[in-house]
Amino acid sequence: MEQLGSRPPRRPLWQWWLACGTVIGVVYLAAPDNSPWAWGLYNAFGFASAGAVVLGVRRNRPRRAGVWYWFAAALALWAVGDVVYELQYFSWDWESFPAPADVPYLAAYPMFAVGAYQMIKGRISGRDRAGLLDAAIVSTSLSLLSWSFLMRPIAIDESLGLLQRLASLAYPAGDLLLLIMVVRLLTTPGARTASYRLLIAGICATLVSDIGYAVINMFTLYTDGLLDAGWLAMYLLWGAAALHPSMRALSEVAPDRAERFTNRRLALLAVASLLAPIVLVVQGLTDPASIDWAAIALSSVILFLLVLWRMAGLISRVQDQAAQLRALAHNDALTGVPNRRAWDLELSREMAKAVRSGERVAVALIDIDHFKRYNDTHGHPAGDRLLKEAAAAWRDQLRAGDLLARYGGEEFGVLLIGQSIDTAVAVLDRMREVTPQGQSFSAGVALWDGHEIPEQLVARADEALYEAKHEGRDRVTAARAVAPAR
Repeated sequence: MEQLGSRPPRRPLWQWWLACGTVIGVVYLAAPDNSPWAWGLYNAFGFASAGAVVLGVRRNRPRRAGVWYWFAAALALWAVGDVVYELQYFSWDWESFPAPADVPYLAAYPMFAVGAYQMIKGRISGRDRAGLLDAAIVSTSLSLLSWSFLMRPIAIDESLGLLQRLASLAYPAGDLLLLIMVVRLLTTPGARTASYRLLIAGICATLVSDIGYAVINMFTLYTDGLLDAGWLAMYLLWGAAALHPSMRALSEVAPDRAERFTNRRLALLAVASLLAPIVLVVQGLTDPASIDWAAIALSSVILFLLVLWRMAGLISRVQDQAAQLRALAHNDALTGVPNRRAWDLELSREMAKAVRSGERVAVALIDIDHFKRYNDTHGHPAGDRLLKEAAAAWRDQLRAGDLLARYGGEEFGVLLIGQSIDTAVAVLDRMREVTPQGQSFSAGVALWDGHEIPEQLVARADEALYEAKHEGRDRVTAARAVAPAR
């Protein structure tokens, strides 16, 4: 029962950050255009975002703190770019491009990418070929889109000088790098925590504003407005992702698990593979003379090879799983030797072969003596260990063409090819001598008369096993020969 006067639970720090940041964003967007105090508020929030990431690392102590310090440095550089941009706009009256603010802005992109790459690398325990191929397929398609509609118009614009052209191309190239990192994060196994979702949302907010800025500047000049909300959201979401306690799990190694090829992933790969012909159609309908056939052809070839590689991986996985299922269907899970189903199939097959070749076929049934008492005394784990060790020791005494199978419980079947009844008894005596843990077994062995069906042959071996137990156990008894039919 809650005590009177008890305080309500304190709101987590990341929630306070989101609430205060939202208020700051609303105040900034509602302020008059070109207001110096609003820009100052914007700048302070940018540097506060970098500080929030550092604070989140100190509070939550992730195993790979360096990842987050790369993010904090990138956010700080972006905030420096904002300050320099405003100095250009309000104080320096800088009108040429590129400008000093472009240096910290462009330097922030590789820092974001390095941090994301280290996070991705830390979440993978081994090779993630499937996720890497999926990311490569999507990234190739997105690269074609970025080149065709954002980068190529800049590259062929003869009104731009070399330095202006390189600086203009660097921004969509940086956005493309971030986009590739997002795709790789989405295809990488690992924890999908609240911090993970906030981080993805922060990168996406950056991309939306950056791409919107590039598109607007293709037709007019952007000053300030709604796109600033995306960059504010970037600061807000990155800080919240670092302050959230679940950020510790983001750089943890994901446990190995079976790959699941979901319908959502299949739809994503299908759309990505179709982007190249869609770009071709759009360019053909809008401006046939400007079709970038070289980029589209190269992208199509790469996509075809990547999809082919991906399908080869899926086919190989299906074949491996089919082989595992066949092994599970015919092998005993505990001992690893063939199970009763495999025994029945192999016995029928060998008897059919013996009809043609005339080879002898001997069948033996083995039963570990007093196994229930051993289980009750030492426990079931010890009993399981005895079965596994016994199966391994017995199998070493058999030839390559012979078969040891678990018939059921502590009972095993032995199929001996080309052996006389005396030789079969000698083989079973050697197996009895190597039984581990000081234990013994009783066995009955029967030689096929050439006419019996498998059930009759096994029944004679079972009768001989019963006689061995009745005579005192720890022995091998040969079944009586079948009387010839008159």
